Amino acid sequence: MTRLDALLAQQHTDLSRSTIQKLIKEGCVTLNGELVLKPSVYVEDSEDVKIEIDLSPLDKNAVDDLELEVVYEDEECAVVNKPVGLLVHSKGVFNPEQTLATWLARREHFDFPAEDRTERSGIVHRLDRATSGVIICAKNPKALGYLQKQFQNRTVKKTYIAKVSGLLKSPEAIVDLPIGRNPKKPQTFRVDANGKDSITQYKVLSENNDGSSLVELKPLTGRTHQLRVHLAYLKAPIIGDPFYGTKKGDRLYLHAYELEITIPGGVRKTFHAPLPKEFKK
Repeated sequence: MTRLDALLAQQHTDLSRSTIQKLIKEGCVTLNGELVLKPSVYVEDSEDVKIEIDLSPLDKNAVDDLELEVVYEDEECAVVNKPVGLLVHSKGVFNPEQTLATWLARREHFDFPAEDRTERSGIVHRLDRATSGVIICAKNPKALGYLQKQFQNRTVKKTYIAKVSGLLKSPEAIVDLPIGRNPKKPQTFRVDANGKDSITQYKVLSENNDGSSLVELKPLTGRTHQLRVHLAYLKAPIIGDPFYGTKKGDRLYLHAYELEITIPGGVRKTFHAPLPKEFKK
């Protein structure tokens, strides 16, 4: 006899064990025609086990159709210019949408053991769906740990470009304001004296006749929504920001422009993702 989730993992090698467990718990699997909700159920190999949803979006060819601009790639890691709208990884429930993680899993030399794979395998750090720009991924667990440690130790240097609504009082400054979750809107954050330390260095690159500015941002800490919260607090919110902005746009005008990091093998490199054309309008 075999555990239900293990049996399905053998039958659907493109799905991670954790994804299969979620499918079972969400009522997407039947055993001999009856709904089953426990991944730990033991079944005979001869029994009729089915995933009762359309898995075609996870077809290999569908994932391979996702073409991304590769900035750099070797056997250990890949650096990509992530477009607006692409999710870095699934958000914890079954999601057949193509993500950076599903793209990465198809790359040559990707080597995470199938039984340990999750929807985040190889993902070193995140960019919001609405943010474009440079992001680095790992192709094996050793490289993942090596790269993530640099983010934890704050030895990675990141530079963003944002188009904001308003003019900043100083042409350049360091913003040192703690950030905490907003209890009135739990999906957002705010400047909070009891929050976590959050430091952003900014420099105004240009000021436009329409009252907007182009700003270079260097986060010295890595808090969720840090750049967006700090700019909104300075009364210069990012254009197109649905949470903290006031001026609508055709996208969130935040772009990860540069990433300086030591890649596996010990070489320090700086990667760039060109500024999107809409920023230059």
